[in-house]
Formats: sequence, structure tokens, C-alpha cells
Amino acid sequence: MSGTIDYGRLMHRAMRGLIQQVLSDVARDGLPGNHHFFITFDTTHPDAQLADWLKDRYPIEMTVVMQHWFDALEVGDDGFAVTLNFGDAPERMFIPYDSIQTFVDPSVEFGLRFETQETEEDEDEEDDDIAPSADPLPLRDQDKDSLRRDETKKKEQRDAEVVQLDTFRK
Repeated sequence: MSGTIDYGRLMHRAMRGLIQQVLSDVARDGLPGNHHFFITFDTTHPDAQLADWLKDRYPIEMTVVMQHWFDALEVGDDGFAVTLNFGDAPERMFIPYDSIQTFVDPSVEFGLRFETQETEEDEDEEDDDIAPSADPLPLRDQDKDSLRRDETKKKEQRDAEVVQLDTFRK
């Protein structure tokens, strides 16, 4: 056992468990009310599975929207598989929980952001070849407004990231 408790890693595991539970409920019962999700994930993750043309279009990261049309949502311990519609072309993809960078449900102003934790090995390596992120998929105007509000809130909260757990207490 190491000399410290890795609270960051434990919190990330708990938040990914929350995403798994939410998606399991949606797979079983469908999306309730106005709920919908914006999920941004790392397309370079070794376990991420998506069509070659999507990897070409989004070589670093991709934001998918689960709202009006999605099919065959299957939730597992390591990630989830879903079929989404891209311009009337249904595509199956697998998104590992470890690849998720943000999970947002704008209908209730809920969002999670996963910050990359640098290990001692990572600190020794230099990352000079980081490419800019890809643009998210086209969004409706109300979704764009919601994301703008989320980004404004994030900018205002950059000094301290606090996760309130009161919502999850029984």
C-alpha cells in the first residue's frame, strides 16, 4: 500500500459509476422527461470503437448527444455501446468509461468533468504534439445556448472545482 490515499482516483471511479448507473437506467426505462446527455470522449482511447470515418473526422475527441434518437444502448462494467444517427447513417460505437472527458445533462444543469491526473511517469515526458480538439457535432440552438451557459459557469469556477454530494445522499 502506498503512503497516501488517492482521493482523485477514487472520486473518478465513483463518478464513472454514477454514469454507468444513469445509463443502465436509461437502457432499461428510456430517457425520462427532457433529460439528454452530451458526452465528450477521447477517440484515441485504445478500447474506444467507432467507425473509421468518425475517427478521421474526430481524431482526438468527440462529443455525442443522446437525446431524440439512439438505439441498442448496452451498458457494461467497462463502458457502453450505443447506435447513434449521423446524418441518417446509424453508427454503432463503444465508449469506455475511462475515455469520457465530460458528461453533461443540460436539462437539469448537471455535469461532470474528468481532469487528467498526471503520474510521475507522465511528468517526466513532454507532450509537445498535442493537437487541438475536434469540433462537437452540430447542435440545435437551444443546446448551443445551454453549452454556452455551462462554459460560462466553468470559467467562473476555474479557481476551485467542488463536487457537491448532497444530491446523492439518502
